[in-house]
Amino acid sequence: MTESLYDLIIVGGGPIGLACAIEAEKKNLQYLIIEKGAIVNSIFNYPLYMTFFSTAERLEIGDIPFNCLAPKPGRQEALEYYRNIHRYFKFNINLFEQVVSVQKNNNEIFDVKTNKQEYQSKNIIIATGFYDIPIEMNVFGENLSKVCHYYKEAHEYAFRKVLVVGANNSSVDAALECWRKGADVTMVIRKNEINNRVKYWVKPDIENRIEEGSIKAYFQSNITEISENEVEIETPDGTITIENDFVLALTGYKPDLNFLEKMGIQLSDDELKIPVYNPETMETNVEGLFLAGVVCGGMQTHKWFIENSRIHATMILDFITNK
Repeated sequence: MTESLYDLIIVGGGPIGLACAIEAEKKNLQYLIIEKGAIVNSIFNYPLYMTFFSTAERLEIGDIPFNCLAPKPGRQEALEYYRNIHRYFKFNINLFEQVVSVQKNNNEIFDVKTNKQEYQSKNIIIATGFYDIPIEMNVFGENLSKVCHYYKEAHEYAFRKVLVVGANNSSVDAALECWRKGADVTMVIRKNEINNRVKYWVKPDIENRIEEGSIKAYFQSNITEISENEVEIETPDGTITIENDFVLALTGYKPDLNFLEKMGIQLSDDELKIPVYNPETMETNVEGLFLAGVVCGGMQTHKWFIENSRIHATMILDFITNK
């Protein structure tokens, strides 16, 4: 175990964490990024053929152009871009190292413990995103191996009976891709329509497939039980049981709120669990502890994304160097 003192430790090596590191380099601060997986680990874990809602220039960081031939970049282009960002800036980054705790000591310095070693830092930025913890349905049978909370690609679901839960971008993309690969697709949707935040070029596609009957959809419905070969669904017309091989429970994800609370960050006393922070500096109620990116929204994971939270990096580093 070793102990080092930094001006800044950034927890999370996604695009916003990297943007913070770029600003730290501009300010000549001694910094370290600690990332529990690969660089931009969340993007790495996206579906293989996912297309971003944002255009390439809105995903840029560090004034480095993101060149992309398609109107919207996909996962592969994004991974290539952010790898090249690392090649250019040569970040001080520890990959596949997980932060276990962050606590301020009596000297007003943060003690950071990981699964590998210990560090100390004057300031901390939490840029951990939200893709690690699925929002569970809490129904009987959810722990069966046929139930997946993450979707990678459609091939393994070809010619099988697949139930997709949800009506957001990931659910709609999975339903369409599986259907096009030959799966018998059914959707269970809690509300009475496809989410309005679904990508505008995809929403008409899924609505047309549902209208023509290619994809079956149960609106205002919920799964009540999952078994090896069937799924029970509560619909407005009563409870039904359908044959099923796989359940893609793409019900969304949430930040590690317990991790935030253990650091002393206060959360709103409602179902949104929004962390307390100063919107002008991104500093939390714990002095020297900052938030950047989607983690700022608590359960409102749609509020912050790459293109509108890149500015957090400049806000935080300007405040740190001026205080």
